[in-house]
Amino acid sequence: MDQPGYADFRARREATIWQRLNRVLRLLLFIAGWLMVTSLFVPPYKRMQAARAEIDALQAQVNEQKTILGRQTREVNLLKTDPTYLETIARDRLDLMKEGETIFRLEPAKAVPSKRPSHP
Repeated sequence: MDQPGYADFRARREATIWQRLNRVLRLLLFIAGWLMVTSLFVPPYKRMQAARAEIDALQAQVNEQKTILGRQTREVNLLKTDPTYLETIARDRLDLMKEGETIFRLEPAKAVPSKRPSHP
């Protein structure tokens, strides 16, 4: 004796199980697709970040070299055009002085190792 209500209930139950399995399958496919797309874009993004950091470091180095170049250009220009500056630099580097001139040289203090008594 098959009851028509039971067969209908069983058919609906099997349909909902397949619907749930289809939802789970769709979710798993979505997650797999998302992971594939992520795995395609993450390595180039990391390389791009590393390249940007390298560019920033190189730009800092360029700026530093420009500063040094400007300082040295200024010094060369002064050496070519300013006789007083040339005389001052030459006397300083050759350790020469004019008559009646007193030169004071200040040298940086040398580090003295501290002698602390050791406690037993």
